[in-house]
Amino acid sequence: MPQFLDILPLTKSAFAPFGDVIEADPATMRYINNGTTERFHALAAAEAVGEGAHVIINLFRGQPRAFPYEIGMMERHPFGSQSFSPISGRPYLVVASEDEGGRPGRPRVFLARGDQGVNYRRNVWHHPLMSLGAASDFLVVDRDGPGNNLEEYAFEAPYIISEPSL
Repeated sequence: MPQFLDILPLTKSAFAPFGDVIEADPATMRYINNGTTERFHALAAAEAVGEGAHVIINLFRGQPRAFPYEIGMMERHPFGSQSFSPISGRPYLVVASEDEGGRPGRPRVFLARGDQGVNYRRNVWHHPLMSLGAASDFLVVDRDGPGNNLEEYAFEAPYIISEPSL
């Protein structure tokens, strides 16, 4: 029997068990370039472990999801973090769960604004990119290098996400 998941607003405190919310934080702001640029400093840290590993920057183009949507699987990356920063300015869904003995627990769903990114820490269970409404581009920072940096888990019964209210 599928279980329905609530959609929560993406906040730093709610997302803390899974990683970092990447958004302009006045507490980290400093002026650079002779005062012409505001720098929001150290909002997240990329992780890349293992011999020959390095951090790379990608562009992902996510196709919009249809609702109700079934969450039938989760994935995680044991050797590196993975961040998603929208560059199309559209809201999207973030789905993550805590580890329960080597498998994902009940997923939590967050509605991210088009000006918020996320950084999943290394080994955090999450669902692949979930664009809303239209194809959307994301700047993605993650690990490249030797080794299998992807683990997937299929749920016995899917979780359901209803149409988000935007």
